[in-house]
Amino acid sequence: MSPKALLFDFDGVILDTEWSIYQSILEVFLTQGHDLPLKTYVKCIGSDFATWSPESHLEELTGKKFDWKGIRNERNKRIRSEIAKLDAMPGLRDCLAYTAEQNIPALVVSSSSHNWVDGWLEKLNLTESFQDIVCKEDAKRIKPAPDLYLKANSLLPDLEPADCLVIEGLTQWHERGPQSRQSRRRNSKPNYRLHRLLGRRISVSHDGEIPRRAQGRLQLGSLIDKATFENLRFFNH
Repeated sequence: MSPKALLFDFDGVILDTEWSIYQSILEVFLTQGHDLPLKTYVKCIGSDFATWSPESHLEELTGKKFDWKGIRNERNKRIRSEIAKLDAMPGLRDCLAYTAEQNIPALVVSSSSHNWVDGWLEKLNLTESFQDIVCKEDAKRIKPAPDLYLKANSLLPDLEPADCLVIEGLTQWHERGPQSRQSRRRNSKPNYRLHRLLGRRISVSHDGEIPRRAQGRLQLGSLIDKATFENLRFFNH
């Protein structure tokens, strides 16, 4: 049976926000004479600073306390300025057009705030493309706990969790060359990891290792092909 609903993560899947966010905090570290390798920073991607905090990490490295409220305000201005130049991720609009044509509901499920997600969706003219938007305010716990996805599933009363296909970004950034901000580049555009929620938590690490029984990768644009979409039945177990 092919998926009956798609649950999209936001950051890194709908809009490539993660790189600008990383660069902004990296610059703070560099001004203090410290590096922030991607392999360290990705500990907080997809969740929040309660999982791992670069702010606390910098204070531990320097032995200093910082005015994080002021720093965050300045970072936020720069982040929004950079992200405002971007369009939706390649293949997303075609994918949403296809799912609408097939009457397959699409929802956004994000650990970010409604202010962040709703605002960017409105700017991209994508709000009406999604049946509903679930953000951190809508559940007790954010990812990697399953609460947000289960909340999204509750908005689809005719579907079971296993009927929903979760689409999340694979972090595939790598460092090249000397340890400097200027030398860092993304190795490639993020691929996508797709897996069944199956009504339980599936732990997925940022290096792309996922449970074999839930494994499967596909470019978003491929979903507009009906045969490809129907062949996603290999996610059934």
